[in-house]
Amino acid sequence: MKKHLLLIGGGHAHMVTLANLDKFIDKGFAVTVIQPSEYHYYSGMGPGMLGGTYSADDIRFATRKLVESKGGAFILGKAYRIDPSKQCVYLEDSAEEIHYDVLSCNAGSFVPQSELVQGEVRNVFTAKPIEALLAAKDTILTLCKNKDITIGIVGSGPSSLEIAGNIHQLCRQQAENMPVIRVFAGQNFMSGRPTKIRRLARTILENKGIKIVDSGYVEKITEGSLVLENGGTFQADIIFPAVGVKPSLIFARSGLPIGPDGGLQVNDYLQSIRYSNIFGGGDCIYFESHPLDKVGVYAVRQNPVLYANLMACLEEKPLEQFSPGGTYLLIYNLGDGDGIFSKWSFTFSGKFAFKIKDYIDRKFIRAFQ
Repeated sequence: MKKHLLLIGGGHAHMVTLANLDKFIDKGFAVTVIQPSEYHYYSGMGPGMLGGTYSADDIRFATRKLVESKGGAFILGKAYRIDPSKQCVYLEDSAEEIHYDVLSCNAGSFVPQSELVQGEVRNVFTAKPIEALLAAKDTILTLCKNKDITIGIVGSGPSSLEIAGNIHQLCRQQAENMPVIRVFAGQNFMSGRPTKIRRLARTILENKGIKIVDSGYVEKITEGSLVLENGGTFQADIIFPAVGVKPSLIFARSGLPIGPDGGLQVNDYLQSIRYSNIFGGGDCIYFESHPLDKVGVYAVRQNPVLYANLMACLEEKPLEQFSPGGTYLLIYNLGDGDGIFSKWSFTFSGKFAFKIKDYIDRKFIRAFQ
């Protein structure tokens, strides 16, 4: 009976594996990919899609088409639980067992809302899943037709920065009325970033007329309003929680070893610390020896090692170690053609910064589309 490689998700860390799927098939292995959509959206270009710089087709990979064209099987569904003793995966709302010999997880992450959102609240959007930004875009343009609206973005990091800037671009170019845009950044806007990045980001947003509220953290989101911990209340017609991401809950739900963030705990081979035939990459893992930031660059760096180790595990050969590498390039898309570039101690902002990001992103997309 053929050995079976099962992939959960067709995200950034699985790109090289998917591109070489035919090599697994040619060696006599069966390959199946589980994903809740036929497409995978590139998160680095998500804010640009919200702002209208890119269309949905510009930033997504046709995962199902690729898998089936290379001889693999594609299952449209959401992986819910893993049973490592039976070596099978269960889908959400299904008792069907999908067996594997080797499993690789690129299950992604989500933006937690439960601690903030109180009750049934309309027009709340998160940056993940990326396709949710399409619905957000339509809602913004629809509401802006009829009245002056206010949009609140909750969070102090790069995600809130990029969402705010690209909403400004969207409305400047396509909306009938310009909304009031507020970023609720707590008391430490762009915390953890170098001082120059924080200064440039604030200046660019404020020059666009975007208001940064840093008088206190948002305690709860209710219908049409945001309530701060200091009692202040702000009205908002559309709200974006951008409070960071957490790994998929599938690992905690499955009783697998996880890190403090809930990610699949893996060793230097991107392999579960307890189950040698389970691997993972991207936002959903906790890299035991060197905890990693939730940035796409690590998923991209994990690509070749994950591909090599999945093949090696199937063939019962030695595995390769993953090295996270050194510092990485940061480029933020602030909408309207504005960007911030930072590498080592070299930081600058402007149109050229965005052009560099656009070139890199489009090149990455072309390589795997």
